Amino acid sequence: MRFIIRVVVNAFAIWVVTLIPALTVSVLPIQVGWNEPLPQILTLLIVAAIFAIVNSIIGTVIKIVAFPLYILTLGLISIVINGLLLWITAWLTHWWNWGLRVEDFWWGVLAAIVISLINWFFGIILRPQRKR
Repeated sequence: MRFIIRVVVNAFAIWVVTLIPALTVSVLPIQVGWNEPLPQILTLLIVAAIFAIVNSIIGTVIKIVAFPLYILTLGLISIVINGLLLWITAWLTHWWNWGLRVEDFWWGVLAAIVISLINWFFGIILRPQRKR
């Protein structure tokens, strides 16, 4: 259940990032014969699921290997690593005629910061409260 909530929040965050024209991040919807908003929503959910999988598998490996860089930069390397993970997601969906498009790596890093802030905000709201 947590994975589904994470995917939905990621899809919302990616959608918000695509609304900011300066970031040059876009999502090309899946070409099916349905009404207009449904392919866009389905594409956002699939891209968010791919981003969550990339973040959990490749991101974990990169974070373990780059542990000395985390210490050296006091954790600021995580901003670049999150941008790299978003860029990898765009590269993986590039092979089809739909998916995430990131035009520039550094704008992708800024988009990853916005996505992280939105995920942080919804994480505070949706986090289950412990009973005392």
